[in-house]
Parts: sequence; C-alpha cells; structure tokens
Amino acid sequence: MTKYPVFDGHNDTVLNLLRPDRGQGRTFFERSDIGHIDLPRAKEGGFAGGFFAMFVPNPPEEYDIMKLMREKNPDNIPLPPPLKLPFAQQQAFAMLRILFDIEKESDGQVTITRTVDELVTAIDNDILAMILHFEGAEPIDTNLDALEVFYQAGLRSIGLVWSRPNDFACGVPFKFNTTPDTGDGLTDAGKALVKACNELGIMLDLSHLNEKGFWDVAKYSDAPLVATHSNVHALCPTPRNLTDKQLDAVKESDGIVGLNFACGFLREDGKHDANTPIATMVKHIDYLVERIGIDRVALGSDFDGATIPSEIKDVAGLPKLIDALKSAGYGDEALQKITHQNWLRVLGKTWKD
Repeated sequence: MTKYPVFDGHNDTVLNLLRPDRGQGRTFFERSDIGHIDLPRAKEGGFAGGFFAMFVPNPPEEYDIMKLMREKNPDNIPLPPPLKLPFAQQQAFAMLRILFDIEKESDGQVTITRTVDELVTAIDNDILAMILHFEGAEPIDTNLDALEVFYQAGLRSIGLVWSRPNDFACGVPFKFNTTPDTGDGLTDAGKALVKACNELGIMLDLSHLNEKGFWDVAKYSDAPLVATHSNVHALCPTPRNLTDKQLDAVKESDGIVGLNFACGFLREDGKHDANTPIATMVKHIDYLVERIGIDRVALGSDFDGATIPSEIKDVAGLPKLIDALKSAGYGDEALQKITHQNWLRVLGKTWKD
C-alpha cells in the first residue's frame, strides 16, 4: 500500500464510461490514454477510491446547444433547463448499473462502500473503494419516495444541485468574476431533502450550490458542511468557489473542502488552460489550511469532468501533487490527513452506520 493513499472527493468517470462520445469506448479495467481514471492508472497513482458521481447531463439536443455556447464564450455559459424526473431516473439507473458491473467484474479489486468500516478495510487492503454520489438530486422525486430506494442501493452522498436549477435548489452559473450569491435558496422540498438525508446519514455536498442555498443547508442540517470539489473564491473569483465567509462556516461545522483540480477554478484569470502549474493547486491548499485548518482540507479532483493541469494529466499523476506538497513543507501527518484521513473523519461524523 502506498504511504499516502488518495481518497478523492469527486470524479465523473461513470459518465465517461456511459457515453461513448466522452469515453470513446474505453473500459475501467484497461489502461488508456483517454480520460483520467481507470484501474491500472489508479494503482499507479496510489488512488484508493473516491466519490463516483452519477451526473445526468441534459438530453443531447439541449447539451449540444450548451456546448456551442461554451465554445463561443467559456466565461459565461448559460445554464441548461431543468431535467424531467423520468429521464433523470433512467440515466441514474444506467450509471448505477455500470458501477455494480465494475464491482462484480473486478474480482475483488473494486468495492462499493456503504460504511466507514468498509471504507477503511478497502483502503488498508488496496481495494479501490467507490462511494455512490448524485451530482444533482434530479433522480429523486419531491415526495422523496426514491430516496430510500437509492440509499438501499448504496447512495451515500448527494449534491443538491449541479449548476442548473431543480426542484430542490438553485446552482451557480458558469460565469467568471462573480460571487456565488445568485438565485434563491432551498425550496420546501429542498429543506425536506436535507432533513431526510440527515436522518438516513447521507452526506450533503455543497459544491455547485448557490450562496443562499449554502446558508439554508447550514441552518437546517445537523451534519458537517462539505464541499467535495470546490476552491477558494479569493484566489479565483468564480461562483463555483467558496467565499471566506463560507469557508468560516465550514470550519465552524468541522466540515471539509476538497480541492478541485479544474484549471478554471484554480487560476486567477479563470481560464480553462491545462498549462496551469501545480504550484497554483498548492496555493489553494495553503489558503484552505490557513483558513479552516489542516483537519478540514482534502482532495476533490473532478477527474473525467474538467480540464486539469497537464503536469498532473490523470490519476497516475497524483504523486506529483504529493511531492509538491512535501516541497511546500507538508509533513507525513499533514499528507495523511489531506490524502484520505480527513474524508474518513467527516464521513464518520455523517454516516449513520
């Protein structure tokens, strides 16, 4: 086992495997130069596992329009319309099936974890651990009938929104040089979902949520505040990043922030430029550690969902980030916390079993 096994707050690998236009037909078990995560590269990089997101993109005709707008103006991308429940659930089922098949076909090399004890056992035994995560609560109905079903299937983490609005909350736009204070707070259904997740022990992810929604979760949730893949707004003023006031609330709740590797959320100019030095990532980690403490900082790469620094390239490049942190003065204890122990601590305070 590597000295610093990395447990990661967010990836979009499942969507890459589901959609041929993204993953180009690759499989999870063969090394590829496509995408960011597969099992061979994970082993090379000391990747112990992470939150495997089930993100439902809009139907192709809506997604293609958004893609054209992104190419025209990457700093101000209009949000796509809300999803319809039947479509969102069908897509979620398809992605769940992919994860279940990976676990079944892995010959014990991969496991879906539902408890902290299972997660610790997996990390200790070099078994790649997957946590089922919804990036956007669209597959859940407002009566919350589906929530218990997905929980029994293994769902242990929910981001209330991906940036587009839904029945529960509003997300932030992809508009550089703005704050996350955009749109309304949680709906009544959103407040009910927060309460239900607390009762079940499902972690709530605040990444993508707007500021009013953030403060509503802080008010109505009794769990630590978590942003699985967000950075520092003071260093990169995109609404996807957290303001100092939000970071202070995370600290007060004894929560956690996972560093997002996406170049557009790291750079001062907000450019989605892979020629972004690892030093920029270290700068965000330094800021987070100083603001919220070493026990509340982790990694949340956004692998397979974003443009990341070319020095890292993919999951096999994780040791380069660890080496950079060592050079910046982080010792063994700090690196153990940032790479995996802090996630174990927060999940231990959030999950019920």
